[in-house]
Amino acid sequence: MEKYHVLVVEDDKEIRDGIEIYLKSQGYEVYKAADGIEGLEIIYREEIHLAIVDVMMPRKDGIQMVMEMRKDYDFPVIMLSAKSEEVDKILGLNMGADDYVTKPFTPLELLARVNSQLRRYSRYLEKLKNGNNDEGHIYRIGGLELDEEKVELRVDGVPVKVTPMEYRILLLLMKHPGRVFSADEIYERVWNEKAVNSDTIMVHVRNIREKIEINPKNPKYLKVVWGVGYKMEKQ
Repeated sequence: MEKYHVLVVEDDKEIRDGIEIYLKSQGYEVYKAADGIEGLEIIYREEIHLAIVDVMMPRKDGIQMVMEMRKDYDFPVIMLSAKSEEVDKILGLNMGADDYVTKPFTPLELLARVNSQLRRYSRYLEKLKNGNNDEGHIYRIGGLELDEEKVELRVDGVPVKVTPMEYRILLLLMKHPGRVFSADEIYERVWNEKAVNSDTIMVHVRNIREKIEINPKNPKYLKVVWGVGYKMEKQ
């Protein structure tokens, strides 16, 4: 892929410019916005591969912005926030974010998250482009059908839009129906790195359930094994 385009949406100019310097040092093309309205304008106008979005901003905050962009775009989003309460993390991820960094953060930490998200997104786009991949396969569990060649999920025959992260979690679980995976193991297999933020798995699982289950509170497919982890129930 050509140079990645990263959008930084942050109302603090010093932080915004600082992130830009470090991203450009890694060879990324950087776009900047001071609030969610400006951020959306750039997304609609430019090709963006990843967005770093602050939660608290004037005019339109990060949560509102991500909710709006998720209607049409599935590139990775990393949320930034000065608050560390768990409720903020869950809220941010539940609205469509892929990862979360709490201020203050080190540039190396943020760059590591950016690089990791873009590696996965690049593989996801490659699969979409190469629909004739010989390794492709269709996994079926009950009314769920995951087409690895088309990178497509169907629920009872109807295509359902999932984010790249949700797709990778579903692929792992549907490849091994009945097997229980801990949150750390899912994180390490999907993120391809040591588990450092596996609590995000819980939120991604919740989002997946909203898309595949008739009654997410009484799931038929994606089950929790309390104290152990998650599994895709055999049908």
